[in-house]
Amino acid sequence: MTDVAVRFEGITKTFPGVVALSDVTLEIAAGSCHALCGENGAGKSTLGKILAGIYRPDEGRLFVRGLEQRFPSPHDALTAGIGIVHQELAFCNNLSVAENLCLGALPTRKGLFAPNEMIRVASEKLAEIGSTMDVRRPVGELTVAQQQLVQIASAVSGGARIIVFDEPTSSLSEVETQRLYDLITRLRERGVTCIYVSHRMPEIFHLCDTVSVLRDGRHIATRQVADVSQAELVQLVIGRSLSEYFPDLTRAGPGEEVIRVAELSSPGKFERISFSLRAGEVVGLAGLVGAGRSELASALFGLDRSVTGTLWIGGRAVRLHSPRDAIKLGVGLVPEDRKRQGIVPSASSLHNISLATLERLARLTWVRRAIERVQGRTFFDRLRVRAPHIDAIVAGLSGGNQQKVVLARWLAARSRVLILDEPTRGVDVGAKAEIHALIGELAAQGTAILLISSELPEILSLSDRILVLREGRLVGEIARREATQEGLLRLMAGLPAAA
Repeated sequence: MTDVAVRFEGITKTFPGVVALSDVTLEIAAGSCHALCGENGAGKSTLGKILAGIYRPDEGRLFVRGLEQRFPSPHDALTAGIGIVHQELAFCNNLSVAENLCLGALPTRKGLFAPNEMIRVASEKLAEIGSTMDVRRPVGELTVAQQQLVQIASAVSGGARIIVFDEPTSSLSEVETQRLYDLITRLRERGVTCIYVSHRMPEIFHLCDTVSVLRDGRHIATRQVADVSQAELVQLVIGRSLSEYFPDLTRAGPGEEVIRVAELSSPGKFERISFSLRAGEVVGLAGLVGAGRSELASALFGLDRSVTGTLWIGGRAVRLHSPRDAIKLGVGLVPEDRKRQGIVPSASSLHNISLATLERLARLTWVRRAIERVQGRTFFDRLRVRAPHIDAIVAGLSGGNQQKVVLARWLAARSRVLILDEPTRGVDVGAKAEIHALIGELAAQGTAILLISSELPEILSLSDRILVLREGRLVGEIARREATQEGLLRLMAGLPAAA
């Protein structure tokens, strides 16, 4: 076992009402980049968390570099040289980047806390992954992508010899993703073993030597990446053939104008944004991290009271003072960070789906529970949410199924305008195809959709036209038939067009 970094042997793990892993046995070679692939709820993240000491298996054995291990805590795993980059971000939001990066090992000098040394150490940790962000900023002020970079820096800088990357690029831009690829290449040159959990097939084929597929908590197959095609891997993942990721969505031309913004500005976020959105139209919004995409989405949903400019919805000038105003006007938002902004984790799937329609469901301020359940069940089934039952607590669902619950809420609300901010972030290939098909279906029914995505193939495939933001300004609009990935990247980065 000297050339095997990790061996899972008969690993089983259950949670209330869910078998997360069932008798999983697989090996990961030392110094390799080994992908774990599967649909949401297949058990990939659970397996990584068992290795990192976050969960303990109910049955089975774990071997690290030939020695059997049972880690009581993440600290014990880290001491043994195992780090993890989590899919779901976990920070002390009121503390600075430097304080978060140095938690548990605050620098001291002569027994006293040394803040300047902490800033230096934190800056070096970020520099290792190519980031120059200000480590004095509170983590709560950072975007999701910036927080993801901080988490990667924390895992990489700890000296770990085995690192689990759980959906590390789910909120990163193309530029930042390429930096992560370069970082993983450097880590492998130093002999670090990388376990890469991802739904993105191009990443797996670009980075990984070997791929293991999990389905419904069971180990289905392990293949050398060079010996399997993308179509074969997709079929292993979902158990059925899937001809393509992005279905060819044919729709009738756009209808009447549903929403228009003119000279929309918000101090420090974006300025003088003007565009329109028509019924049955999908408009993509592209830009690098920090370009102002999510901030614009929040403003259109009534979350930014400092915004200026003019907004028309349904041909009428309106002023949004809160999300409640936006919902009444038929605007729905699927936010980028579903954990903090999209779901109520302690509530059931049923109650999360009902959140935007409580006034419609109520009579004399009392919610009619029978009607609520019929509505919830309709959209719970339509989006094929994988959960023990509709009353299951949302916090216990996988990320992709949480996203389906958020989408179900706005389908129930019958939104005329739907703002989708990274709708397939952390979603497996099967669910991604379902969401893409749903976007096409909604557009065909006349819903106006503003699609924000860091995945340029997704933007290019689904959009009728594409708006590009750079540093808070609208710098271009491109028709779908004229757009290319290279052209969008150049416009997003402010580079001259290719000759």
